[in-house]
Amino acid sequence: MTLADTAPAAEPRASLRERKKLATRRSLRRHALDLVAQRGFMHVTVEDIAEAADVSPRTFFNYFPSKEAALFGADPERVAALREGVLHQAPGEPALDALRQVLVAEARKVTSELGDLGGEPQEMLRRMKVVRADPHLRAAQSAHMANIESALAEALAERLGKDPARDPYPALLASIAGAVIRATTVFWASTGGAEPLDQLTDRAFQALADGMPEHCSLRPVIRTAAPGKDEE
Repeated sequence: MTLADTAPAAEPRASLRERKKLATRRSLRRHALDLVAQRGFMHVTVEDIAEAADVSPRTFFNYFPSKEAALFGADPERVAALREGVLHQAPGEPALDALRQVLVAEARKVTSELGDLGGEPQEMLRRMKVVRADPHLRAAQSAHMANIESALAEALAERLGKDPARDPYPALLASIAGAVIRATTVFWASTGGAEPLDQLTDRAFQALADGMPEHCSLRPVIRTAAPGKDEE
């Protein structure tokens, strides 16, 4: 299994300028993950990341507003795309179904992008796990997720034609979606990508649609032999 196993079909080839920009963005993110995994978040500066990627700090800020954003791959355009997806995906279908489709597709994109950073897939996941466990990043992680949940809530309210000040459902559904993103991503990284992220996300939404029964298809995701079974 590789991180790109669930990548969507190839898109039309980008221009040389776009490919160079993408390569620079990937390089900055890869070096940010490498350095923070090695030294810890507080001991890495934007200047360190830029130097490792062989660009200037000014160039770094053309791609990311902060070192936190480089670590998470945060991008305002990405959040806007999620919002638009929730608004227009699966017209006429329940909002939960649209949200499920959008976030499963996003999980595939995250997997593909992490694979494109280079290096061994399991090693990249290990670094991501180390970075996400850094206590100095918790506030930034929370702010990043809050931004995503806010955009999802707005999109859901608009899709449903509801006033979020009078109906808590859009915000509740967005918060649940945020919990799915956090839980599946952490589990995916901690298990070294043993189960594809998009499948984990899809299973999680299926469990939600089923009412979260204790014995749902989400559990157990990774099946291991019982102790001593090989010796029988």
